[in-house]
Amino acid sequence: MKDKLLNLLNTVLVADVFLVLISFGWFVIAVIGRSTGIPLGLDLWYRLWEPLFTPAIGVLMAGALLSGITSWVSRKLEVRQ
Repeated sequence: MKDKLLNLLNTVLVADVFLVLISFGWFVIAVIGRSTGIPLGLDLWYRLWEPLFTPAIGVLMAGALLSGITSWVSRKLEVRQ
């Protein structure tokens, strides 16, 4: 059960990493477009920042911490046995 939960957590974290990286790439391209006068969706990106990208970054950070703590505890329990 623990292994399935960890695999699910890792799968969610991988998907979340890609979401964060894609959103960062979109932001960079949109800022470059804004500076050249080409509308590439910076206003839409700003509207999605609070409801989508901020929680995605928070989930990524919390999941990374949870994954690290879980693996640390597992290693400590294996050493004791």
